[in-house]
Amino acid sequence: MEYNLLNVDIVFRYDDLKFFIPIVIGLLSFIIFWFTWKSAWFQKMMIDRFGPERGKANIIIYSKIFGGVLMATFPTIIFLIAFPETSLADLGLVLNSDTLFASFVWIIGFGALMVFLVAYNARKEDTLEQYPQIRVQNWTKKIMQGNLLGWATYLFGYEVLFRGVLLFSMVDVIGLWPAIAINVAIYSATHIPKGLTETIGAIPLGIAFCLISIQTGSIWVAVIVHIAMSWTNTLITFKRHPEMQYVKV
Repeated sequence: MEYNLLNVDIVFRYDDLKFFIPIVIGLLSFIIFWFTWKSAWFQKMMIDRFGPERGKANIIIYSKIFGGVLMATFPTIIFLIAFPETSLADLGLVLNSDTLFASFVWIIGFGALMVFLVAYNARKEDTLEQYPQIRVQNWTKKIMQGNLLGWATYLFGYEVLFRGVLLFSMVDVIGLWPAIAINVAIYSATHIPKGLTETIGAIPLGIAFCLISIQTGSIWVAVIVHIAMSWTNTLITFKRHPEMQYVKV
């Protein structure tokens, strides 16, 4: 029996690397964040250091801050080192002065729509089963502020990764709609642990964020709208849980 292989060109070209590196580094960043958050040693460290109540809150807060910083910095730094001709503006990480007014309109118009939809959805039972992610009875000022900061940091890093490094780098290599398809597929897949509703909902939202980011040349509409959505969801679901209360200490 002859052992034959097809003649396949496996040489990495420059454009191949621009496609390969963002996906691999982005995936690695998300894996590090996810399994740090879920790890027994991290959760035990938080409980041992802060106690049962505050420790449970800080598991969420600290992991989101860590994940946001990791996803914002690690893929960006690696990409800029690998492709030194690339600037932060090329990845959509800088406000585009030519589209400032359009970005403002998107933030107000699209942001208002998404906040309304999130506020409506936050009253549903399946949403209340998951949110707010911090499941403690007594919310202090530090816990509330930490939770909002954690979401803001996490979603900033999330958008730097997805709508910045992953999207802008791929559009140049494979074109707009193939880049959006891959971006949204990965983005939606990261929502699978949150259930079918969020996984499906991430598809149109992801497409919208991608198109707005490309049209404005910046990720900042996606960043601001995404944070506004998360803060709205957190505050409303907190109020909808009668066993949770805000305490002054």
